[in-house]
Amino acid sequence: MKLSILALLAFLMSTQVSSAQTKNANTDGLDAMQEMSLLSKKKWDWMSEKNVDSLSALFHEKAVFVHMGGSMSREQELNTIKSGGIHYKKAEIQNVTVNIIDHTAIVLSKIRLLAVVGGNEVTNPFVVTEVYVKQNDKWMLGSLSFTRLLGN
Repeated sequence: MKLSILALLAFLMSTQVSSAQTKNANTDGLDAMQEMSLLSKKKWDWMSEKNVDSLSALFHEKAVFVHMGGSMSREQELNTIKSGGIHYKKAEIQNVTVNIIDHTAIVLSKIRLLAVVGGNEVTNPFVVTEVYVKQNDKWMLGSLSFTRLLGN
């Protein structure tokens, strides 16, 4: 009888420990998703402000950027922002989803982007795909791709 009670107590304690570990894992995942949403928003703010120093720290050295007219390297993107070749004036973020896979975060944002491109102000609806990699406990942007949506 004592053995049965001890076995039951051990079972109940292991269930509580397992439940606590699951809650922590879910909280950590939620925190990472919130962190990535905020980091993505900061990135849009830095792009609008032409804050090349902050963007330079965020963009991985091997990052690639895909625009409607072609692709750019990290240095090309930073130089384009710095020179005003593209001025990301305002990104109206309509929806964001974040998927975390190991040390990779995929952020999909539906935005309405007001930008100045080649001296012309344009507004376009996009789905933007941002891929971040975590290195040394720091998220770095590895890829940013714009997909223009049809219609408004």
